[in-house]
Amino acid sequence: QVQLVESGGGLVQPGGSLRLSCAASGSILSFNSMGWYRQAPGKQREWVATITSGGGTRYVDSVKGRFTISRDIVQGTVYLQMNSLKPEDTAVYYCNAKNQYSYWGQGIQVTVSS
Repeated sequence: QVQLVESGGGLVQPGGSLRLSCAASGSILSFNSMGWYRQAPGKQREWVATITSGGGTRYVDSVKGRFTISRDIVQGTVYLQMNSLKPEDTAVYYCNAKNQYSYWGQGIQVTVSS
């Protein structure tokens, strides 16, 4: 059974930074891609960023230039470095891994507020 465990969320002021981590219970190369999604209160879950098994990355336009997705294959962990955070980035962030199935972490709260 695949398990994804997120960490690193919390409260940060606008303009600040956070780094989210997603630790997988197995080799992350067994997935075609891994990524991050977020869900703000009253809104649908939206895709944020993806890293493929080949290392390619993609981002939603609203975070381009501010967020960076990366991975440590040895540690089996995917990261989301979030800089220049805005109040509209406030959401529960979810780690996702895809092969023939789709797996989700439990979610972690990120709050951007002064």
